[in-house]
Amino acid sequence: MDCPVPYLDLAAQMRPMRAEIDAAVARTLDRCTFCLGPDVAEFERAFAQFCGAQHAIGFNSGTSALHVAMRLLDIGPGDEVITTPYTFVATSWAISYVGARPVYVDIDPATFNLDPRRVEPAITARTKALMPVHLYGQPSHLDPLRQLCQRYRLALVEDAAQAHGAKYQGTVVGTAGVLSAFSFYPGKNLGAYGEGGALVTNDAALATRARALREHGSRERYFHDEIGYNYRLEGIQGAVLGVKLKYLAAWNAARRQVARRYQELLAHTPLQLPVEADYAESAWHLFVVRHPERDALKRHLEAHHIGCGLHYPLPLHLQKCFASLGYQPGDFPAAEQAARQCLSLPIYPELTETQIQRVAAVIADFFRA
Repeated sequence: MDCPVPYLDLAAQMRPMRAEIDAAVARTLDRCTFCLGPDVAEFERAFAQFCGAQHAIGFNSGTSALHVAMRLLDIGPGDEVITTPYTFVATSWAISYVGARPVYVDIDPATFNLDPRRVEPAITARTKALMPVHLYGQPSHLDPLRQLCQRYRLALVEDAAQAHGAKYQGTVVGTAGVLSAFSFYPGKNLGAYGEGGALVTNDAALATRARALREHGSRERYFHDEIGYNYRLEGIQGAVLGVKLKYLAAWNAARRQVARRYQELLAHTPLQLPVEADYAESAWHLFVVRHPERDALKRHLEAHHIGCGLHYPLPLHLQKCFASLGYQPGDFPAAEQAARQCLSLPIYPELTETQIQRVAAVIADFFRA
């Protein structure tokens, strides 16, 4: 039997740097700094520099970071935030957690991101922010969104959970809006060994408040200026992320090479392949192909021991938890079609040429059958 190709291979990523990771974690253990502490502070400084930002604030998850972004902008009941129906649910959770309403706009089928041409008609007197998602590592088209924010006095919040190191018009994403949120879930381009996230901003006042909100609303221990949360990043995760951040640029370059090889090897199949917009340099968090027979192709790949994934098989506007928003099937046809047709192929820095060719060959066999 041909060797399996896993969808993700975190063990292969860990092996070359295991000694560095062990040493970093050992230092944290010796310091006994398990919640925040110097390892988190050192990582925050390094990640802010990586993003070209003044401040990075570590959180226990990307979801928590997005939630606090809404609090920092004083968004609450009666307010609306425009976002995409085609992404992970955490984006809409953050809006819902503060009592605001997610307002969905359909996606651009070429990029899977929020379609800027459809945003303005959705803006109302209650709209307080736009929250685009840099889905699959591809930056959203930010310039038209920034123009809308200026025109209507809205905040722009980037959900960059999948876009560590992605570039928009040559600039690393994360500073186009007033705030951006990243996730360090283990499978991300920059992943912790557990949960983690960060807020990035150039606004010193927002950064100060964010640090308080993540620690029970406290700037001074046992004194609480507002209701806050236990959203602290663990010291061990800060140590791990500090080591892994040094490799991120090289890992992203390797992902680009994997994506290029897929594009070459799959060019003559009936698959619709992902494209990079002319303004974007994707971080290639995922390599997502499209085809009407997606489910049959998935079964074929799995039967040949090739991992693959579905992102996201049910758009947010059709999820039971958001039924009260009143959306119906057909409201966002581009998102709904993507949900039916999209399939994620293995993509990670350690994927070998032999593995890439095997994935391509099994896909070619599917369409020859």
